[in-house]
Amino acid sequence: MAIYLAVLCVSIVALLYVLVSFIKIKAMPEGNQEMVTMAKIIRDGSVTFMKTEYKTISIVVVIVAVAFSLLVEKTSGVTFLIGACMSSIVCVLGMRSATYANVRTANTAKETLSTGKTVKVALRGGSISGLSVQAFGLLGLVVVLIINGGVDPDATGSGFLINLNCNPTIMRITTYSLGCSLVAMFNRVAGGNYTKAADISSDILAKIRHDMPEDDSRVPNVVADFIGDNVNDIAGNCSDLLESFVATIAASLMIAVTIFKSAAGGITNATFNATCVFPLVLAGGGLLSCVVGLFLVSKRKMGDNPSKELNLATYISAGLTVVVGFFASMLVFKNVALYESFKLGWASPWLSSILGITSGVLIGIITEYYTSADFKPTKKLAEMATEGEAFVITKGDAIGSRSCLLPILIIGIALFISGKICGTYGIAISALGMLSFVGTTVAIDAFGPIADNAGGLAESCHLGENIRAITDKIDSVGNTTAAIGKGFAIGSAAFATVSLIVAYVGNYTAINAEPVLNIASYVVIAGGIIGGALIEFFSAMLTDNTIESAKLMADEGDKQLSMPGVIEGTKHPNYNRLIELATKQALKKMLSPSVIALLVPIVGGLLFGANFVGGILVGATIVAIPRALFMGNSGGAFDNAKKYVESGALKGHGKGSDAHKATVTGDTVGDTRKDVVGVALDIFIKTMSTVANTLAPIFSSISLLK
Repeated sequence: MAIYLAVLCVSIVALLYVLVSFIKIKAMPEGNQEMVTMAKIIRDGSVTFMKTEYKTISIVVVIVAVAFSLLVEKTSGVTFLIGACMSSIVCVLGMRSATYANVRTANTAKETLSTGKTVKVALRGGSISGLSVQAFGLLGLVVVLIINGGVDPDATGSGFLINLNCNPTIMRITTYSLGCSLVAMFNRVAGGNYTKAADISSDILAKIRHDMPEDDSRVPNVVADFIGDNVNDIAGNCSDLLESFVATIAASLMIAVTIFKSAAGGITNATFNATCVFPLVLAGGGLLSCVVGLFLVSKRKMGDNPSKELNLATYISAGLTVVVGFFASMLVFKNVALYESFKLGWASPWLSSILGITSGVLIGIITEYYTSADFKPTKKLAEMATEGEAFVITKGDAIGSRSCLLPILIIGIALFISGKICGTYGIAISALGMLSFVGTTVAIDAFGPIADNAGGLAESCHLGENIRAITDKIDSVGNTTAAIGKGFAIGSAAFATVSLIVAYVGNYTAINAEPVLNIASYVVIAGGIIGGALIEFFSAMLTDNTIESAKLMADEGDKQLSMPGVIEGTKHPNYNRLIELATKQALKKMLSPSVIALLVPIVGGLLFGANFVGGILVGATIVAIPRALFMGNSGGAFDNAKKYVESGALKGHGKGSDAHKATVTGDTVGDTRKDVVGVALDIFIKTMSTVANTLAPIFSSISLLK
């Protein structure tokens, strides 16, 4: 219990840091009246979207919570609600902080003409999102564990209406994770549709149909585009990474129960308690490391190289987490009997966590190489623009496909070595290691949309070229950090899902039996094929939904631009009409894709059994990981190739040229890939895996066609 309280204190310390940062951001001036007005429209529009979205989400959450308490385990509905609340709080707080930070970032550039000082403001806004993700995720889980009195491997419980025995402590942990997951799914699907429909329609109107600047305030869709950056890239990303973080801890605890119950003699309760405590200590130590890393960087005198400062925050946080993990592993495991799978003694969990941490850093570096305009792939893509759209799309596809191998190779090797030195427990700890400094990762990722909004405000509020040069510089870096963040989210989802699949198999395996999913079984193969096909179907749904919404918004924007005075700049367009249209379309198309992730494992398990669901999870994961990496990295390369041309780096082919329009087409294709499909696929496989873990005891006892 002392460990739980210590981790709880770390969460509170991080949240106090968040509170201080939020107060400091709000105390800063917003700029001139035009900036204040535009910022308020963005903030109000973001709040309106979230309020409208949560009217639907809250209904679904309550229905699912009641079902869990009635049919599965009496208190699991409450823990499901706690998870949903933690995820929702992080979304709202992250979005609010970003909508305050964006205009203050632009104003800092205007007042100081300093890149370093401008970066500090954007990073402070991002740190609110990042630390909130890790602090609230850990806070809710520790509260659940304190209420549980820890993890009891032998506890039994049932629902109010159906007497299906299950382990209530495990059920509360998995439903807490599922509450986080369900909210994340809704946020990613709805937020992705909103932001990319607005972004694509805005680009089509400004750059293709009317030869206007990207963020020109005369374009009616511009404000909806600004709002979209906050509801998807901030709120959606916060709930996404919180869910991954919580899922890996939950998987670690479930696997701890499985290996304890299947272990040979000589393993004591002290050993079991150690395997349950270590993930929490590692997560809490990682959170504290993130606070220190972000604090130290915020106090430095920053130069004109934003990437250097952002990378420094990552390296400090990751390095401190490695040190914390070493002492945690030694203190927790040194004086207890160890499992046979711990090949390197008490250091085995620590080394597994290092593999995850290293994988996270390496995936970030690889993503940066393939998506940043500072490196060869994106430069070559920009050069192809002189040959037309077909060359741009083909080259971008090749970059996306090529970028998949190394990250997946790293993930595969890390998982293999972790399993060799620490068994199935090591796989879960490796996944947690990658997410143990997620606070800093999300903070740097959130820097991107804040910088993007700041640049948009500088353009739409007609600030000087010298100010726009500063915001463009940090926006370019922000594009890369956002791409790295997406790569990290996908990589962490791969780790998290694998650990959840391992935990799932253990959840329905008989006591003292080795957890095995027979991949040669026709039942498992059938599930695998269907799981892979589901990924393609899900991707198509999201793409169709987004492009349909984008067309509606582009047509509506065109109507407004044809009204007298709008294109001349003497009359403001009706921004609210486009905001309402984006909101309506996003929420209309949110429910179906999200419900699929819930229903597929439930229907599959009840009809065909636990092994069939295991096949679905494996097949979906194998297809989703390269697909998501392809989508994210090709989309990032398209985006930065456009920025490269716009910067004038491609001699003789600046803004408005045919080459520029070719890269705009590529960016339009890439928008849906990186910000709608790619980021939703990782949630899709995690949600299905979490649902499967939650209902594994039911699948193993009830199967209509087994």
